[in-house]
Amino acid sequence: MIVKDDIKTLVERLLSGSDYELQRLEIDSENNILVEIDRLGIVDVDFCAELNRKIVDALGDKDDYSLEVGSVSLTDPFISKLQYIKHVGDEVEVLADGKKLRGQLISADDDTFAIEIEVMVLPEGKKRKVKELQTLTFRYDEVTYTKYNLKF
Repeated sequence: MIVKDDIKTLVERLLSGSDYELQRLEIDSENNILVEIDRLGIVDVDFCAELNRKIVDALGDKDDYSLEVGSVSLTDPFISKLQYIKHVGDEVEVLADGKKLRGQLISADDDTFAIEIEVMVLPEGKKRKVKELQTLTFRYDEVTYTKYNLKF
């Protein structure tokens, strides 16, 4: 039987010494194992293939399982601070207090992140609204999700 904690310990040991981090590990009832990793740079497909081989070698053929090793999806919500840091400078979508906000991720630290959004404001004494940049800061735990705003 495949135990999630054993796989997690194995993957973290295999990643130690590299700049890769385990982002997600899922094992379903049919022993389909999903390992998602990330790093500040581009995730190398050859590194994923090598990690896959090392996990298979460690597990052997004692259990019937399938294994998928890859990078986190660009379209999925962020699941770690590493992803926030990686996407500083990129446009993101944030869902907070039931409102979707789109703007540029301008900073990320241990406790908070900030986005810059365009808002229309009516300056005092003017008849027309003008665009103004506004910075909003959030704690990670106060947003429903943040994800990369993929544009084509």
